[in-house]
Amino acid sequence: MGRILVDSGFVIALGRRADRRHAAAVSYLRRSDEQLVTVGAVVVETCFFLNTRAKRELLRWIAGGGIQVAEVPASNYDDLGAIIERYAARDIDLADAALVWLADQTGLRRILTLDTVDFSLFRLKGGRRFDLVDWV
Repeated sequence: MGRILVDSGFVIALGRRADRRHAAAVSYLRRSDEQLVTVGAVVVETCFFLNTRAKRELLRWIAGGGIQVAEVPASNYDDLGAIIERYAARDIDLADAALVWLADQTGLRRILTLDTVDFSLFRLKGGRRFDLVDWV
């Protein structure tokens, strides 16, 4: 079983049944055996867009192992600040910076995201790029 990074757009689509991408997100999960990996900031960002029932379902799913959540240690927050500063022209958010950081730490490059513009521009260690997975 491989591991794949997950951005907010995928998780929001999964949690919002009315989202036009909901069926695509569910379909992707049904046909994939990869372990989903994200950061706490993505969970926070996602919850902002979900109703109470969907938040509860998401948190229950995560607690059951649906998504592995990596926390960025506070000692690495300066690294997040440097990533945010590097992409100041894009005005990236904390969740995106944390995903870039996690990719650098783990070597994971495959990502489920709707933010294809930013994740196409981000560069990882060694100048590597994210591998954007087509799930929609």
